[in-house]
Amino acid sequence: MKYSKTKRGTLAATLVVALAIPVIESSPASAAGRDFSKITNASQAGGLAGLEAACKKEGQLNTIALPHYWADYKGMLDGFRAKYGVKIDEQDPEASSQQEIDAAVTNKGTKRSPDVFDVGLAVAVKYLNTGTYAPYKVRGWSNLQFAATVDPTGQITPNYSGTMTIGYSGELGTITKIEDLLEPRFKGKVALNGDPLGSSTGMNGIYMINKVLGGTFDDVSKGVAFFAKLKSVGNFINVNPTAATIASGQTPVVIDNGYVQAGVIKQMAAAGKVWKMFTPASVGSTYNSAVSAWAPNPACARLWMEYTLSETGANIWAGGGATPTLWVHLVKTKRASAAGIASIGKSKVTAAAATSAQTIAARAYLKTAWPAAVGVN
Repeated sequence: MKYSKTKRGTLAATLVVALAIPVIESSPASAAGRDFSKITNASQAGGLAGLEAACKKEGQLNTIALPHYWADYKGMLDGFRAKYGVKIDEQDPEASSQQEIDAAVTNKGTKRSPDVFDVGLAVAVKYLNTGTYAPYKVRGWSNLQFAATVDPTGQITPNYSGTMTIGYSGELGTITKIEDLLEPRFKGKVALNGDPLGSSTGMNGIYMINKVLGGTFDDVSKGVAFFAKLKSVGNFINVNPTAATIASGQTPVVIDNGYVQAGVIKQMAAAGKVWKMFTPASVGSTYNSAVSAWAPNPACARLWMEYTLSETGANIWAGGGATPTLWVHLVKTKRASAAGIASIGKSKVTAAAATSAQTIAARAYLKTAWPAAVGVN
């Protein structure tokens, strides 16, 4: 579960496009003679201007699982609205990666189906070559780290990454080792962000604890045993943390993505409170963008991809504490924003990450081991 962004063009330009190419009215996915549900790059759409014109005609973008405090998705959503002047239907901000796909399948063929996904690597790869995604490569695709290795077909595109951490209220003292979490001061206070059976963040939380204890991506039993011990002493709670649960004090210790917790530190500071982070091991993975194969607003879906994976989008993510896959290119070309550099630095060491095969195997083990260790939420 995710813990829990000036309009361009002129009337004259729009008229030129409309007069130059006859409009096909037979398909809602078609505009100016193009079926935008089949377009795999911007050039096939008549460039960004073509995508923008078609998106404005659609008038809406459907997103899902984009909490405003997650890597500054508020800034991303607000920026897209301001730039293109279209409505954004923000669905279920706290949904997990698996729930994103489930929602698209459930609402397939309706105007409510999500247009785009932002999913963890394990879930993203799980649905490759199943007809779930519409292949699309943004203009700067070749400059994105990991894109060619994760999926050379462009069905999914790595967008940003981060490192797992433990965020916690300063009122609880200081955490210097994970064994501290077993102490009485943390009774009923420790939460993992997401069910690891469907959430990449939850899975990575287990990987982080497991690594500290000498485990590997091929064997997460040490991590599961630690969570079982946390549960047995009454410290682990089966609550998916959100901004609301943190603000209320329900989840004062959260195992989560570092870029999310960095935002919590700022929010707490503004409220006169102290929130800390402890990162016992460097573990993380990329999130990935994708267009739904049955997106009801296919032009807006592709325009969203272009916006978020562009220099503008990368600088928003960086300002929110995430490391965009475009970051190395922006630093190299001296186009990285000052705010982004202040947030994540000029270079980032990529956190250790499990392969999709390792995560699939881990989840097969967790299907019975995790409920046995901590129960269900």
